[in-house]
Amino acid sequence: DRTYLEERAYPWIAGTATFLEQLSVKDAQGRRRLPLGSSPEINDNRREAWFPTMTNYDLALTRFTFDKAAELAGALGKSDEAAHWRQVGSEWGDYVYDESGLNFAEGLPYTESHRHFSHLMAFHPLGLLDPSQGDSVRRILQNSMETLERIGPEWWCGYSYSWVGGMWARMGDGERAAAALRDFAQCFCLKNSFHANGDQSRSGKSNFTYRPFTLEGNMAFASSLQEMLLQSHTGTVRIFPAIPPSWKDVSFRTLRTEGAFLVSAAMRDGKVAEVKVCSTVGGPLRVLNTFSRPIEAKGVVCSPGEVFEANLTPGEELTLL
Repeated sequence: DRTYLEERAYPWIAGTATFLEQLSVKDAQGRRRLPLGSSPEINDNRREAWFPTMTNYDLALTRFTFDKAAELAGALGKSDEAAHWRQVGSEWGDYVYDESGLNFAEGLPYTESHRHFSHLMAFHPLGLLDPSQGDSVRRILQNSMETLERIGPEWWCGYSYSWVGGMWARMGDGERAAAALRDFAQCFCLKNSFHANGDQSRSGKSNFTYRPFTLEGNMAFASSLQEMLLQSHTGTVRIFPAIPPSWKDVSFRTLRTEGAFLVSAAMRDGKVAEVKVCSTVGGPLRVLNTFSRPIEAKGVVCSPGEVFEANLTPGEELTLL
């Protein structure tokens, strides 16, 4: 929707990037940071919830803003603005982490159960950090997830389980993703399916047992389930990236990827039986072959572990054999 891009999306995100650029300060090494950092709900929003250094939460949102400002400017042919946003985006510091994984801020690792995983925003949902980026990043993310699991869900809410389900899906761990979503559905939802925040089963999934209705948990559940079926946040489509071994028969129809491709796929008896892709606006398609056999389309054969690439025209449909 180019009109929306020109009139709404780019002006909004460019304005946000301008604000962050002008608000930021530079250290002696020329690295930018915000003059005051925060991480939602940490330290119960007391004075200790504010930091003189950049938090991973603020850094993730800031990096995402400049990445998208550059991407949108490029799509509109504003090459000078795109170059500017890329330059400013490269001037921010690094994420703070240690052997336990990503921290909230410098000197504040995740050491006690908390319902809000603001320190992991760069991983999920923003996708700035992803296991596909190499062993070192995968190790940081795996350590972060293992730390959440080790410390436990004492002070989680229902939406914490939905969020964890999405993160395990991004890690490719279908068993843990499904377990988190089952806990959400069975313990944190009322009979009418509404998310009630607290553990309605009183089975020890959380110390919260109250029942205020909030909607984000249900939406995160649906989003995380879809991430088990299909992912495209890295620019490469992954089909059935996080399916538990016990799920032998799975299918979905017309889930939308980045790039506006509609994907349908079916798995029967534990094996992928069919994959169909429809391009709504045309453009380059990249599909990682995560299957045990080669796939073929448009005369191109792609072995397991390789990326199938093709340029599709608007409305073109493709069947991966």
